[in-house]
Amino acid sequence: MIQTIQIAPPDDWHLHLRDGEALEHVVAATALNFRRAIVMPNLKPPVTTVDQAVAYRQRILDAVEKACCTGDYSAEEQAVMRLFEPLMVLYLTGATSPQEIEKAANSGVVRAVKLYPAGATTNSEAGVSDLLGQCGAVLQAMELHGLPLLVHGEVTDADVDVFDREAAFVETVMKPLRRQFPNLRVVFEHITTEQAATFVTEDSGRDAQGRLLLAATITPQHLLYNRNALFKGGLQPHWYCLPVLKREVHRKALLKAATSGLPQFFLGTDSAPHARHLKEMSCGCAGCYSAPYAMAMYAEAFEQMGALESVELFEKFCSLNGPAFYGVPVNEGVFELQRKSFEVPQRLPFVTESGIVPLRAGEVLDWTVTRLR
Repeated sequence: MIQTIQIAPPDDWHLHLRDGEALEHVVAATALNFRRAIVMPNLKPPVTTVDQAVAYRQRILDAVEKACCTGDYSAEEQAVMRLFEPLMVLYLTGATSPQEIEKAANSGVVRAVKLYPAGATTNSEAGVSDLLGQCGAVLQAMELHGLPLLVHGEVTDADVDVFDREAAFVETVMKPLRRQFPNLRVVFEHITTEQAATFVTEDSGRDAQGRLLLAATITPQHLLYNRNALFKGGLQPHWYCLPVLKREVHRKALLKAATSGLPQFFLGTDSAPHARHLKEMSCGCAGCYSAPYAMAMYAEAFEQMGALESVELFEKFCSLNGPAFYGVPVNEGVFELQRKSFEVPQRLPFVTESGIVPLRAGEVLDWTVTRLR
């Protein structure tokens, strides 16, 4: 049985950091575990322009530096945290212009544009209700400049069951999108279904630079748990995220995809911090906070599939496939996990006294990060 895993330092290709004091509480957890992260733009107000993205990036870097100066981290940990690079994303709205897309592509800061179907998830009110009808000129500009579209893949029709919304999105949005804009680079984010995994697996098209045109990120919770986790021992609000956990057949399909070694699939935690009281209220927020312990959870998922003995498969998913898709270098250095059990804390400090409850609070994980870089 493997005891130590050593891979190139990983990146998180789907992350929520929030802003202000909330950002200051959570950014260190990501900076300690991931060299880069694609940072979601669904703030209030959303990040819709390059100038806003540049300003938000600076606030993130300032928060990292502030964390380094608290005295809570060793000199080695501070050095690691200062290597962290936030990769910025614009929030797609009906007012986004082709000119802003060109500016984003030339900015060196903005790496993608995010589609939130209006009403699909947290802070999606400013999103798009008809992607192909509203955003044709913008999608053409993205295709021209090679700027990826990151997709929250759920329809929001009231007559579609919440557990079927991703599968419906594949048929009604993703397939028409790929036909109408065949050279648009797309990431199908936090996929949760067999249908999505199959759709991505079967599309291996590449652009003129040899980069894949379609890829997908997968979260730790969707690899490790099915929808029963939402109701085990009563309603479990800290397992509630969007898209929601699905049936076991879908979890198994995601495990197969993640451990396949196929370049279309890579790590994206969708770590989404919410204060405990906002998760446990009568209308709780969607989102699981996994950043501090995500790498241990991914290792557990791969071990379930017997895929850790070949560390190369784990490294592809965590550290190689994402950089290849986004056209950035693989991180230098070494990231190490050891088989060493620890219990996830019941609560972590956050903006309010209620704190934040991390994913799998109170559970024992089998892997511990022992070497940061």
